Amino acid sequence: MATAGGVNGSTPGRSWMYQRLLRGYGPLAVFAVIMVLIAWLVPSRVPRTTVASASASGSPSAQSASNGSAGPNASSSSPNASPAAAATHSGAIASSGGSSSGGGGGGGTTTTPGRVGTCTGPQVPGDPYSPPCTTFSGNNGGATSPGVTATTINVTYRVTSDQSFQQTLAQLAGAQLQDTNADTERTITELADYFNQHFQFYGRKIVVHFFNGQGSLSNELLGQGQAEAEADALTAKQLGAFADISAESEPYAQDLVNEHIMAFGDPYLSAQWHEQNAPYAWSIDTEGSYVAQIAANYAQQKLCPQGSPAVYAGGNLKNAPRKFGLLAPENPWYQVSVQLANQYSIAHGCGSGSIYTYTLDLGTMSQQAANLVAKLKADGITTLFCGCDPIFPVYLTGQMAQQNYFPEFVDVGTALTDQDYVGQLYNQEAFSHAFGVSPNEPTVPYTQTIGYAAYKSVDPSSEPAFFVNLIYLQMDMLAIGIQMAGPDLTPTTFEHGMFNYQPRVGPAGLWGWSPTQFTVPNDVREICWDPNAISPFNNKPGAFVDNDPNERWQFGQIPKGPPNCPSGFPFTPNSGG
Repeated sequence: MATAGGVNGSTPGRSWMYQRLLRGYGPLAVFAVIMVLIAWLVPSRVPRTTVASASASGSPSAQSASNGSAGPNASSSSPNASPAAAATHSGAIASSGGSSSGGGGGGGTTTTPGRVGTCTGPQVPGDPYSPPCTTFSGNNGGATSPGVTATTINVTYRVTSDQSFQQTLAQLAGAQLQDTNADTERTITELADYFNQHFQFYGRKIVVHFFNGQGSLSNELLGQGQAEAEADALTAKQLGAFADISAESEPYAQDLVNEHIMAFGDPYLSAQWHEQNAPYAWSIDTEGSYVAQIAANYAQQKLCPQGSPAVYAGGNLKNAPRKFGLLAPENPWYQVSVQLANQYSIAHGCGSGSIYTYTLDLGTMSQQAANLVAKLKADGITTLFCGCDPIFPVYLTGQMAQQNYFPEFVDVGTALTDQDYVGQLYNQEAFSHAFGVSPNEPTVPYTQTIGYAAYKSVDPSSEPAFFVNLIYLQMDMLAIGIQMAGPDLTPTTFEHGMFNYQPRVGPAGLWGWSPTQFTVPNDVREICWDPNAISPFNNKPGAFVDNDPNERWQFGQIPKGPPNCPSGFPFTPNSGG
């Protein structure tokens, strides 16, 4: 794997874009977030609390709150030592254990500090992102921060209802994406149980509070519904939240931050936004600045200059002089990103691409796609960069096939468009010309994902929600920060712990954090679509493939040369998509 600058170091060329890029990159992820939420939606009823037990049967955990030991390698008799969590930072773990206040408010007095030590190996064997094994015994300092007590870490999850998106996804994807509310709530509960058992939370447990929100996620992702988002953030505060794991829109994430609640899950907001809202905002969706930057870097190294032959196009576009088109929703946040990516392209000798937009309106997407393809075809666009949600390409590729228009389709690796089960929804004749970048490692079977394995280890008698792995990864980030913070848990010690985490590569790419990096992943690999390959994920035709799955790039590391797609690409589909 190529590395230059490292996650926690300066990455070539990033700083100049941080201050110039869009405030939020949310519209790119509008429907991706909805897809995740469908897996997370829970029944509408009064606020309810889930205290995750330590086993599927609900029996008390062997890792009791009294000794705080976690994981099979934990040992309360280990020598007292400061873990890598935050040993060099004020307010983090000192060699004597937890303190009383930690700058988070609400702390009591610790007369007998707990003892923090180290043990062999990772804290959670089988999780590539696991922090090092840490032990703890004694007093954790009690209430170190709002939402944190001697025994609990209060986490909220906001339930919203966006039925139109649910219905559309059910129609497009069928049963594979249809989770019941009971499936979803059970998945969150069981995974909380898993993290309580396996991570070192220093005598505390995550307690999940579900509540029915006033806000509409779809409205918020378009910059609307601010008043309702504010009301929901206030509800989370009233429920005593230390963190919220449903901050999937800019308005709600910002309002949680304003209430000093840790917000997890914002959709591709910029580096500048995260830095301004530190230490409260974190996400598994890469900051929008980096997404735009690395996509432009890929174009610079692999496809430029314009005028070179479009060797991966089809029909009468094949080998025609390349002419770039940039497609994105019309939301101004996203268009700022497109403009700046275009400026980067011009500055590095690629030339300017033509910019096209569409409206995030489910009711008009089909007609929009028909009009857009006619325009792209008339303009002679041979190479289309699609900064799209996962639903619009269903209509777009269908119209491409209908109008006999087959450009090179460049996937920038966001909003689930780089997932096999989403690519399988597209017209395969058109999407067979797709290639680009993805932050994820090669696909594995659904039952071999770390989220699925974690769920089944707690509850082997039932099946989790379809999006169990995405839920796991978001909660994994929260769990890592809690363990790395040490017993004196506050937003500040959480941040310090995350910055001390040593970067690791796992199924969702390179994870690591720094004062200018509050999201993951931090690198990509190259992908090419094969409509005939059987996906390991679901054993259905259609999968992203590559020649060198172990080659990964950060910004500035992408080698010069044509895309390294397998011989024979683009592949002719065995049957239409």
